[in-house]
Amino acid sequence: MSTPISRRAVIRGGAALAGMAALGMPEWMLPALAQSEEVVPWTDIPANFNPSPATGLRTLDTRTIQRSTFITSAEDFFAVQHYPVPPVDPATYKLRLSGLVNKPLVFTLDELKRRPRMEQIVCFECSGNNPARLNMLTGNARWAGTSLNALLKDAGLKATAREVVFFGVDKSTEDIAHGAVQPQPYEQHFGRSLAVEDASKPEVMITWEMNGAPLPAKNGGPVRLIVPGWYGISNVKWLDHVHVQDSRFMGRFMARDYVQLMQTKMGDEVVWNETSVSRIRLKTMVARLARNGSRYTATGYALNDGTPLRSVEVRVDGGPWQPVIMDRGNTQYSWKLFTYDWTGVAPGDHTIVSRATDVNGTVQPEEADLQSKKTRWENNAQFTRKFKV
Repeated sequence: MSTPISRRAVIRGGAALAGMAALGMPEWMLPALAQSEEVVPWTDIPANFNPSPATGLRTLDTRTIQRSTFITSAEDFFAVQHYPVPPVDPATYKLRLSGLVNKPLVFTLDELKRRPRMEQIVCFECSGNNPARLNMLTGNARWAGTSLNALLKDAGLKATAREVVFFGVDKSTEDIAHGAVQPQPYEQHFGRSLAVEDASKPEVMITWEMNGAPLPAKNGGPVRLIVPGWYGISNVKWLDHVHVQDSRFMGRFMARDYVQLMQTKMGDEVVWNETSVSRIRLKTMVARLARNGSRYTATGYALNDGTPLRSVEVRVDGGPWQPVIMDRGNTQYSWKLFTYDWTGVAPGDHTIVSRATDVNGTVQPEEADLQSKKTRWENNAQFTRKFKV
């Protein structure tokens, strides 16, 4: 029930390592390929599994995640868009900053690139990611750009500023109702917002580079927003307008879609609480299983909003929780790769599951803990994997 790694896979892995070296990854992150290693397939995947069921949806095959793929290529990084991918010419591109600022600003791409540069490794996932999709709507990349906070400071926020809205070039027609009037079609640009406090965090960036190359159009180029620790919907692609206002932005993707509905207790009363999808909830997944002789190695990742982790553990066949080894290349906002080695696996069917606990004591929930959640967004349940040897 295991599949040997082919010569082609070894060559492909070597190419990936060379690419990592070109990105300046330290030598200790470049693992030696184990020639006798075998990949153990998961048995929890349907025979007709389709990782990209929707047109225009691009996914990362999480079964390939390991140390040599710490950085996700632009081609493999997940992509979801709600409106058609817009044509944007980098030569004529401009970013506007308007609204409740003392000095409205406009930048060409070249002018943005002359601003102080910052780089970060950031992983995020779609808030619709879930175990049924093998959590394939994710990716971990090295982004380069400039600080949004510095731009806001240069523009000078007025005292009444409360929210920063980010608009993309992408647009479509939406039917919007006005009171008793029948819904009418209006052209709408994609838009999301952050409170001024969140937009001013030092890690939030406007980026034009991905993994050392110009940001591809499919990934939101020439310019997109990166909000480390937040779900993908907040990382606005094809960004061309930043607007500061004194009230909450009520666009489709803030107030009507990407809204979490969950039961909350207020005293003795249970109420339904609606919140916009925002920060990534604590999540782990065992993604890959390999065998080298009698030793088994599970590789997985943890993902959250950047809060430090207290522990990541795995449990095999319902046994005790065991600590994993965290990769030294992990950063605050990257995915946190981990491995767990063990022996003594008898022939037959087996399970392995992972969980994380952060420094605040928050524990990744089990599926049963999410029964009070009535929307598909933010599914961070523990994912029990199945395999056979």
